[in-house]
Amino acid sequence: MSDLDLNGGAWQRTPGDYAQGRPARWSIGEPKSRYLTMRDGCRLALDVYLPEAGQGETVPARLPVIAVMTPYYRRFKVTAPGAEPSPNIAIYRDFFVPRGYALVVLDVRGSGASFGQRDAFRSPMERGDYLEMAQWIAEQPWCNGAIGATGISYLGAASCFLGSTGHPAVKAIAPLFAVSDTYSDHVFPGGIACKTVTSHYDDLILALDRDRREELKAYPYFADPRYAGPAPVDEDPDGALVQQAIREHEDSFLLRDMAGEMAFREEGMLYDPQLHSGACSPYWYLNEVAGKVAVYSVSGWYDGSNFVHGSISRFLTLKGQDDRLLIGPWDHGARTNGSPWRTAGRGAPEFPILSEVLRFFDRHLAGLETGLEAESPVHYFCTHAEQWRQAAQWPPAATPTDWFLQPGRLAPTPAQVVEHAELQTSFAVSSGQHSRYERLRALAIVDYYQDWPEHEARMLSFRSDPLPQALELAGHVLLELTLSCSQGDGSLFAYLSEELADGRLVYINEGCLRLSHRAVSPAPENYRTAWPFREYSRRLARPMDPAVTETLQIAMLPVAWQLAAGSRLRLSLSGADGEHFQQVPHGRPPLYRFELGGTQGCRLQLPVVDPARA
Repeated sequence: MSDLDLNGGAWQRTPGDYAQGRPARWSIGEPKSRYLTMRDGCRLALDVYLPEAGQGETVPARLPVIAVMTPYYRRFKVTAPGAEPSPNIAIYRDFFVPRGYALVVLDVRGSGASFGQRDAFRSPMERGDYLEMAQWIAEQPWCNGAIGATGISYLGAASCFLGSTGHPAVKAIAPLFAVSDTYSDHVFPGGIACKTVTSHYDDLILALDRDRREELKAYPYFADPRYAGPAPVDEDPDGALVQQAIREHEDSFLLRDMAGEMAFREEGMLYDPQLHSGACSPYWYLNEVAGKVAVYSVSGWYDGSNFVHGSISRFLTLKGQDDRLLIGPWDHGARTNGSPWRTAGRGAPEFPILSEVLRFFDRHLAGLETGLEAESPVHYFCTHAEQWRQAAQWPPAATPTDWFLQPGRLAPTPAQVVEHAELQTSFAVSSGQHSRYERLRALAIVDYYQDWPEHEARMLSFRSDPLPQALELAGHVLLELTLSCSQGDGSLFAYLSEELADGRLVYINEGCLRLSHRAVSPAPENYRTAWPFREYSRRLARPMDPAVTETLQIAMLPVAWQLAAGSRLRLSLSGADGEHFQQVPHGRPPLYRFELGGTQGCRLQLPVVDPARA
């Protein structure tokens, strides 16, 4: 099966069909590049691409504009023909410019050919830069007065920063696979430091920002031997200014050093109380323009870390009449369709994501009639059913259904007799090297969780009886655990799997929590959720008492999955994911004791969709 937009009949007019009516009409001109000088004197490099007409054709004098802000080079200098100079940007350039859009690409402060230093991961300083860039774009004779922004990951969050500036020309943004909260969506999922980010992301950024070309060869997207550092702008033909800029990059922050000072969400740095995880996050600002800027949030079930939570929270918080949500069976950036039931040999998605973004921008930037208003605001892919669904809201309509943990079993009714199960943490247990986290290291994973059974075998597991009929889930699974912990703190990782009738085990999704952050609070207006909200604050953090049994909740990542008749649902628990997360507590693996049965026993709440409704 595939993720093609025809599967499931969820659209009045599919994105692919819409794009058929918007063929590429123009060619792509050579980029014009220059430096923009910011309010503090820092010079930022940008490229401008404009469509060019063939003989007998005319390009409109004023065009809608799409802006992309990247720390991964707007363009490489290349030493020989045939190399793609913009591996991070080419998809936007090649799709939107021939369809009548101007494209502006910016090297963010402290990266590429831009001067300055980066003082944080998505620094608030960048948001001010984007406001100045928007003003410059709006003043250009080729701009029609409407600016949008898009991009994957960092670029998508940057588009949110631009959208939040309130500049009147910024009408619509499409953040793709982008966080809303840098803390819980990315660096500290469940309050636990993600080593994939804190230990490995700097390696890529240092290789880029300091032009270490040999080190870049470790990353498939930047490994072309014809790449020779960031491309200079037109006013710097000999590259002397680029070299000056690269020297300034040497003073940029290191995430592995800074992350420890961000261990509590929204807690400011000692040297600057205004610099904290919130100030580096789209949610901190974007709510101020709710309903004024149209937002299309896109993510995937296998997106890195908790990025899919970011897309959903953004959609729930803004609630604008033109806001939309799309979630597919994709990994981070939709490099791969992660569904185990995809057509053999077809790892690349077949769903035309940019066609859907084009339809959105055509409506809000170009003023075209697209029929978008007739479509449901939410579209999601149901894995194993291998079909697209549409919904009026997120989560879709579902019935919360409790399943209860018994020794080794998941059952629809609780056991009357209270029993216990124990889990001795081993910090060597991992979810493997084919997980959602590897893509955060820019590794080109194609087959996700192919080694899952060998890792799951080291965990404490509970499984249901064979299902008498198919069971469809759509929404948020909530795990409620009554337990004690032998240490003052610990981490728990929970995984759902489908055990097929033939015995094969397939990963579905996961959730995690650092126990010291178990307190739940009401979600604030600028950060709405469909799962238990946590502040992850120093104020509410508290240790476990080994002598006390407590009940806590773990929010699993959202899911849309159809388990087959004859399959079993399987829940697995671990005290560590040693490949991707820090030890909690360091060098002291906890022993957990879970209470099963009775009125306070552990339970799993599933969002079950009525088959007729699906």
